[in-house]
Amino acid sequence: MDRRVTTVFGGSGFIGRHLVRRLAAAGGEIRVAVRDPEGGAHLKPLGDAGQLVLWQTEVTDAAQVATAVAGADTVVNLVGILYESGRNTFPAIHAKVAGTVAGAARAAGVKRLVHVSAIGADSDSTAQYALTKAAGEAAVMDTFADATIVRPSVVFGPEDNFFNMFAGLTRWSPMLPLFGCPLLPKVSFTNEDGNLSLSLDLYGDGGTKFQPVYVGDVAEAITVILGDNATRGKHYELGGPSVYSFKQIMELVLKHTGRRRVLAPIPFGIATIEAWFLEKLPKPLLTRDQVELMKTDNVVAASALGFADLGLEPTAAEVILPTYLHRFRTPANRDPHPASGLVTWR
Repeated sequence: MDRRVTTVFGGSGFIGRHLVRRLAAAGGEIRVAVRDPEGGAHLKPLGDAGQLVLWQTEVTDAAQVATAVAGADTVVNLVGILYESGRNTFPAIHAKVAGTVAGAARAAGVKRLVHVSAIGADSDSTAQYALTKAAGEAAVMDTFADATIVRPSVVFGPEDNFFNMFAGLTRWSPMLPLFGCPLLPKVSFTNEDGNLSLSLDLYGDGGTKFQPVYVGDVAEAITVILGDNATRGKHYELGGPSVYSFKQIMELVLKHTGRRRVLAPIPFGIATIEAWFLEKLPKPLLTRDQVELMKTDNVVAASALGFADLGLEPTAAEVILPTYLHRFRTPANRDPHPASGLVTWR
């Protein structure tokens, strides 16, 4: 029986629940370090009796972090935020907490540390999200040099905040935004054999590029990394099999929700103004820092290690999206008699 103890910070979150399920299946004890153990109760059925321990931990408290990693063989840090709120700032969560976890892991004699960052982490970025993600990576490697860094692109799955958000917009908004596209169409004329024709380019290159990666694949990659000592000290960038422009992302949303909406080009300048208002919401739909982040494509670097180096093949978004975006379809587009227990659509 596997007696390994793994501590997972952020284990009750989106990626965490998928990772915990895989770790439980592999055996051993899993400590899920969470601020609110009751909020992580949904993880309990993923393991055998006594296998999963919900460990109350405030990640900004170094003493509590040290207690959570004491006696652990491996540690995974999934902690991250998409926007700042109160004391939960990017520097505090992405940089300081990363260093605290790495320092505690090293002091406790932990054998393996996996730190989950993000594609786009860059010490020269103008976006605080990317800047502090890079600072977190540096803090980890300075303290725990053989840690493994994992950088996913936009992660999607049933509980995501990306495809679900835009699919939700289709329920009430007559349009979907295309960030990074020109506001005015590009007009061009061609003259072939004396015939003058006019063409309009409404969307340019389609806006920011993304390489969405399925959450289950990210969890599987982390599991493989933990079991392979050859991954020590390496960085892996995880992206799905296809790169999409923002326009293509929105087209996927419309296809799998069965809705028709206007695709509205929104240059970054206008998006920044909109974000100034939207970021004041309790759960911001858009922030100015996110707009700044979208000015850089979110795709795997050509030279980066990735899924292939782990012996894995990522899942296409087109395979997974129909399994959870169907709930955004109108009743008229639903098949009331799905075959074989699967939800199907006309």
